[in-house]
Amino acid sequence: MKKLRNISNRLYPAALLIGLVLLWHLVSSTGLVQSYMLPSPVTVVSAFVGSFSELMGHASITLTEAFAGLGISIVLAFSIALLMDRFEPLYKMVHPVLVVTQTIPPVALAPLLVLWFGYNMEPKIVLVVLVCFFPMTVALLSGFRSSDTDALSLMRAMGAKKSQIYRYIKLPNALPGFFAGLRISAAYAVVGGVIAEWLGGKGGLGVYMTRVRNSYSYDKMFAVIILVVAISLILMKCVDLLERRMMPWREPERVQRAAEGGAQDNS
Repeated sequence: MKKLRNISNRLYPAALLIGLVLLWHLVSSTGLVQSYMLPSPVTVVSAFVGSFSELMGHASITLTEAFAGLGISIVLAFSIALLMDRFEPLYKMVHPVLVVTQTIPPVALAPLLVLWFGYNMEPKIVLVVLVCFFPMTVALLSGFRSSDTDALSLMRAMGAKKSQIYRYIKLPNALPGFFAGLRISAAYAVVGGVIAEWLGGKGGLGVYMTRVRNSYSYDKMFAVIILVVAISLILMKCVDLLERRMMPWREPERVQRAAEGGAQDNS
C-alpha cells in the first residue's frame, strides 16, 4: 500500500509535466505562436544535444561560482546566526539590516558589483553570497532562539558550557530549518550566478544565454533554461540526501508520519 501511494504521488506531477510539454508542442507546432518566439520541445532537445559539450563547458563555470558562493554563504550564515543568538544587542542591530538587504533586487546589484570587481568570477560569487546567505541565516537564528527553554535551563543547571548547549540543544533544533534554507539557497545559487553573468564575463551559462539571444537562437536559450532547472533540482536532491545523513534521528518521524497517513487512508 505504501509503495503504491508513493508511486501515485509521483505520477501526479509527472502527468502535469507531460501535459505541459504536450501543450507546448501543440502551441508551437500549430503556429499559434511563431517558432522563433517559442521553439517546439523537439527543436529545444535537438539544440541541447547539438550544443551539449559547449553547454557543459559553460555550466562548469557557473557551478564553480555557485559552489564557491554557497560555501561562503554557509560559513557566513553560521557565523552571523551564532553571533546574533549569543549577543542580544547585536541581534537588534543586525537583524533589521539583514531584512532590508533582501528588498534590493539582485539585478540592481549586479551592475554595481561588476563596476567594483570587474568582469572576472569575483562579482558573480559575491552576488551568489548575497542571494544565498539570508535564508540559511534566518533559519538558523530562528532554530537557535526557539530551543526548548526547559532543556536549556537543565543544561545550565548541570554546569554545561556554551559549546555543549549549542552542540546538544540548539544546533539539533536549528538543523531542520538550516537544511530548508540550504535547499532554497542551492537553487538560488545557480540562478544568482546566471543573473550575474548576464552583465558580462568570459564564460558561464549567463554569458552563453546572452550570446545566443543576440543571435536569435531561442532554441538554445530554452536549452539553457532546461539545464538550469535540471541542475537546481539535482542540487536540491543532494541537500535532501545530506539532510538524511546528517539527521538520522528524523527518519523514525518520517516513518511514523507515513504510517499515520496510511492508517487514515485505510480508515
